[in-house]
Amino acid sequence: MDDPQSRVALVKTSDRKEGVRASIQALDVNPVQGKHVLIKPNFNTADAAPGSTHNDTLTALVDELWAMGARSIRLGERSFPVTQEVMEEKGVLPLLAERDVEVIDFDLLETKDWVATDAEGSHWQNGFRVARPILEAECLVSTCCLKTHQFGGVFTLSLKLHVGVVPTTRHGFDYMRELHSSPHQRRMIAEINAPFKPDLVVLDGIDAFVDGGPMFGRRMRGDVFLASTDRVAVDAVGVALLKLLGSNEAIMNRPIFAQEQIVRAIELGLGASAPDRIELVAANEASREETDRVAEILGQG
Repeated sequence: MDDPQSRVALVKTSDRKEGVRASIQALDVNPVQGKHVLIKPNFNTADAAPGSTHNDTLTALVDELWAMGARSIRLGERSFPVTQEVMEEKGVLPLLAERDVEVIDFDLLETKDWVATDAEGSHWQNGFRVARPILEAECLVSTCCLKTHQFGGVFTLSLKLHVGVVPTTRHGFDYMRELHSSPHQRRMIAEINAPFKPDLVVLDGIDAFVDGGPMFGRRMRGDVFLASTDRVAVDAVGVALLKLLGSNEAIMNRPIFAQEQIVRAIELGLGASAPDRIELVAANEASREETDRVAEILGQG
């Protein structure tokens, strides 16, 4: 019997609060009710969205998760510069405190809380480590941006977001040097995702980088939000959105399901294995035309 389809909800909007609310509600599932929730945002740097998660998206997401019945909410992150400094520059700490969200700075984790793990058929030399709060989260919610990646990743959506759960040299490990110097970088990005599974993924595509990225790049308005419980499906639809906007050669000249991040994620069983395994749904009537356009591109594989 075929695997069940993964639903991805699409909202055409320029309002981040509406994008968060409508995309999640269109999924018609609630993985949050009664759970201890951990949010993984995109705080690689403090650059303006889509360089990092927009503060309005983050606060709207927190408010929605509380409304959905979350038992508690924490946010965990490891940034590229010092994480505390990134959060301070973004101004998120008082916003999170106002909303009773505990912040877990992965920079402050002890060595024992960077847990050694790996993926089947790994391209990592000796496996990799993942922040313990990610592995032990009762409910993991990831929120990513819509953008390309100029340093070898090709795109940085839901799968690439989770590079931030792996330590850097300032934690005593040299994984980032290994990742960025490897010809298998895109496969290794997917492999980071093997030891855990987000329960909900929300993508903010109001602003997009269609070239460059992840910190800065050629900016276009996407005016769209996505939500799903399947990170591979989010990435496939996200690449379709980049194609619709008109992106660089690495996006435009390769089929979606031939992108190495997606190919490897499918090999590992992390999500939707083909376009017909994704149910792309318009969250409302105003989103239907955009949804149909994206679905047509997605259907080409």
